[in-house]
Amino acid sequence: MSYLSVYAPCSYEKMIERSRFIANIDHAENEEEARAFLQKIRTQHMQATHNCFAYVADTLGNLLRFSDDGEPQGTAGMPILEVLRSKKLMQTVVVITRYFGGIKLGSGGLVRAYSGTAADALAKADIREYTPCQELLCTVQYENFDAFKKFLSQKDCTIEDTQYSDKIRVKVAVKENIADKFCSDAADFMSGKIVLEKGKGFIFPFPVTDLLRQND
Repeated sequence: MSYLSVYAPCSYEKMIERSRFIANIDHAENEEEARAFLQKIRTQHMQATHNCFAYVADTLGNLLRFSDDGEPQGTAGMPILEVLRSKKLMQTVVVITRYFGGIKLGSGGLVRAYSGTAADALAKADIREYTPCQELLCTVQYENFDAFKKFLSQKDCTIEDTQYSDKIRVKVAVKENIADKFCSDAADFMSGKIVLEKGKGFIFPFPVTDLLRQND
């Protein structure tokens, strides 16, 4: 099953009523990684008034945590988590650091500040679709290679490696949900003049469009 997640660390900063809000975001494949990232940000901002956070540390949306870190209850951690949920992001951790500027924002203002900062930061992050993929080892004779190259040019796939020996062996990666059809189509197109073997499965982070990212 595919899921959306942040691909690389991202930082974003804004000023709201003299308070400095700094968002730091990263990919976290489990709770240990999420907590390590949180501790890293806390160490970097030990003098900050608050280091509020939320994370979803699995691919199903079940392993989640959040904290207001001293802000009034429900004004920071949960609003950040709701932004993660609204964008359907998994394995993602968001920490928002606040340096108090002397002006109180009130409960509503805090909710808007933390959720808005999280949303603005995620809009700038590199969000990708993590998709299960399948490697396929395709073996053809030299005289059939041109036909196979034509077939590949018509398919949504990635050629990872090509080896030339007594035969030509091409390692191809496709999305897992189309692997069986790819094999069937290849056999039909090549009139059976191809040997197909499944290799390892893996997860690949495909870039997504802005339309998919902005799931508000």
